[in-house]
Amino acid sequence: MKSQVDDIGPELTAQFYDRETKTIAFLCIDNTVFGPGKGGIRATPNVTLEEISKLARIMTWKCALHELPFGGAKMGIVFDPKSHPKEFREKVFRNFGKLLRGIAPTKYIGAPDMNTGALEMKWFIEGNGSPRACTGKPLELNGIPHELGVAGFGVFKAVVKALEFFNYGHEITISIEGFGNVGRSAAKFLSEAGFKIVAVSDTSGTIYRKDGLNIPELIQIKERGGKVIEYKGGEVLLPGDIIKVEAEVFIPAAASETINERNFNLIKARLIVEGSNIPIKYEVEDELFKRGVKIVPDFVANAGGVISSWVEHKYGSKVELAFKEIEKRISKYTEIVLQRSEEEKINPREVAITIAKERILASR
Repeated sequence: MKSQVDDIGPELTAQFYDRETKTIAFLCIDNTVFGPGKGGIRATPNVTLEEISKLARIMTWKCALHELPFGGAKMGIVFDPKSHPKEFREKVFRNFGKLLRGIAPTKYIGAPDMNTGALEMKWFIEGNGSPRACTGKPLELNGIPHELGVAGFGVFKAVVKALEFFNYGHEITISIEGFGNVGRSAAKFLSEAGFKIVAVSDTSGTIYRKDGLNIPELIQIKERGGKVIEYKGGEVLLPGDIIKVEAEVFIPAAASETINERNFNLIKARLIVEGSNIPIKYEVEDELFKRGVKIVPDFVANAGGVISSWVEHKYGSKVELAFKEIEKRISKYTEIVLQRSEEEKINPREVAITIAKERILASR
């Protein structure tokens, strides 16, 4: 995977090293035409600068499309939080917050991402010294934690709007790959709205039940540290089997490029709403579109986190306002992108990128 360098960005790529914890971090600030680079801080043992750069570009498109006063950025810390005690994790985030004092919050504003949440954001701003250095902070720090389900709520609204647009009706079945923050909260809102979710997966496996799963029970299992395969009353399958199950809507909400040239032929869904960033390899996504699969791209559907971040950055802990803005903006742009895609016979991702890019170039 190579970094993309073009007339949009990146403006800055950097590597940081924390001597105390012997930990490396990467930062990519892709574009700041509309404001400071905005993007999550992920923590995984195999994150790379190339990965971060690609995700920063997605954030550029996401903020421009949804008319937010941010640019695109991303940060990755090379370590596995699950393998270290709390004291070590706290040092890592405090120290990198301190290392970024000259960059955050003027040029970069962080947020929760893979393996990070409100607590890590608290540590980051404590090290940095500015409460504006990141969003997704705890409520007591005038933040809007992503644990409230803001990203999953956005995916839910994208599903609802897409079903309405294609006139698929309410009586459809849904499968969700990944049952972390985004997948779990999307499942919660979909279930509460009466949709039937027949399969979900995590790294342990896939649980499938043709007549529908008990989502509150599955959420309880995950929140106490369990795995989806501990759910009683469903068929246990391999993690990758989630794409094989009979479901009309598929929500990939796990890692990047889990759908690729090796497995995309197994997909049976007629609508894919992307919950994670770059869940489908670009070339494969284009092939699925050509085959008639309807797709709502990642930065259209999963912008709930950054829309919530904008509300927090401007107004503080206005949770109700955040959910209203998420519904308004994601519903609006899901419809606009799908409408143009259908009219012009163009992949929805290309439609959304065109809209975002035109806005950026026009603002220079």
